Amino acid sequence: MNYFFGIIILTILASRQMIFDFNKKSDIKAWKIIDDGVMGGMSSGSFKLSPDGHGVFEGTVSLENNGGFSMVRYPFDKMKVNKDNKIIIKLKGDGKNYEVRIKDNSSNYYSYIRSITTSGEWQEIEIPLNDMYPSYRGRKLDLPNFSKNQIEEIVFLIGNKKPENFKLLLDKIELN
Repeated sequence: MNYFFGIIILTILASRQMIFDFNKKSDIKAWKIIDDGVMGGMSSGSFKLSPDGHGVFEGTVSLENNGGFSMVRYPFDKMKVNKDNKIIIKLKGDGKNYEVRIKDNSSNYYSYIRSITTSGEWQEIEIPLNDMYPSYRGRKLDLPNFSKNQIEEIVFLIGNKKPENFKLLLDKIELN
C-alpha cells in the first residue's frame, strides 16, 4: 500500500510546472513593484530576496491622495494551461488578505483574480484557475471566469482599503 501511495505522490509532483522557485541564487530582476503612486497615491512596496532564499514583498499601504495598493508583478514566458490547472503557492503572510492575479496575455487591461487570506504561518495555497474572475481596477467584469489556454503573468497585490504595513514571503509558485 505504501509503495502505491508513493507512486501517486511522485506522479502528482512530476505533473507540476515551476513558475518561480525562490532560493538563495534566484534572479528576481523580472519582478517589478507597482504602487498607487502611478495614480498619485503614497503607498510604498519593495521586493527583495531574503538571505534564506525567499521572495519578500513588503511595505506600507497608504490611503493618502486616493491611494491604497501595492503590488509586485512577474511576467514570464507563456505557459500552456487547461481548465483543470491550479496555481500552487507556498507562502508565509502576515495574517492579511492579498489578491493573486494572473493574465493570459500581458497586454490585456484586466486580470483574473482570487483573494487569499494568510495565516502568519507557512501555507500551501491552491487556486483553481477556473475560480479566478475577471476584474479591472477593483471592479468585477461581466465576463466568464478564467478559461484560457495560457498564462504569462502573476501578480500579488495588497489593497484592503485601510492604511497598513505588510509583509509576504514567497517560497515557490507552481502550476499543476
